[in-house]
Amino acid sequence: MRYRFLPDDPVSAVRMPAGQTVLLDPTPRPGGSCLEVLDGIARVYCPCEETEGMTLAFLQPGDQLRTDRLCSEGVCVEALTPLCFRSDAEPLEGHGFDPVNEWTLQLLRIRHLGSAEQRLHALLSLLVRRLGRRCGPWCDLPFRLTHERIGELIGTTRVTTTRLISRIRAADLMQVPSGETSLRLAPALVDGAPLAA
Repeated sequence: MRYRFLPDDPVSAVRMPAGQTVLLDPTPRPGGSCLEVLDGIARVYCPCEETEGMTLAFLQPGDQLRTDRLCSEGVCVEALTPLCFRSDAEPLEGHGFDPVNEWTLQLLRIRHLGSAEQRLHALLSLLVRRLGRRCGPWCDLPFRLTHERIGELIGTTRVTTTRLISRIRAADLMQVPSGETSLRLAPALVDGAPLAA
């Protein structure tokens, strides 16, 4: 796995192009410090050998990642879109919401649905509801995930994921515009998903 290391000293703005990853080593970071996303969307995942690549959360502007709550091997932050975050943010106390814990819970709920088709449907809906937006007759998701990554998220193989996505596209519930990094999903797919709020 290829990634760069985040500087030990707090920084007010770290910019990363889409596709780049940084490793957050919790050892040199003082307790209570955190990262705050200023712009873009990031995926937080585990670099541990046993669970390498396991997605823990997705972060968007305003979300914080507390560095004192990382496992001993740290976590990786991957820029899904051009990303800007600060590593000198003060943790918000007392508001009762931790985006990493919330995402982990939602992803766990999806993994416990009965079929791979339900899990994919629920995942796409969750991503659009939390990170996308309604744009005319479609819901836009500003990034794409590989079929392998989607398979990891829903607990299936890349081949099964590809087959399921092909069915959704054939039903005209998903569009993958060529030359763009976004996905378009039909509102019917988003609204009818298992676990939809």
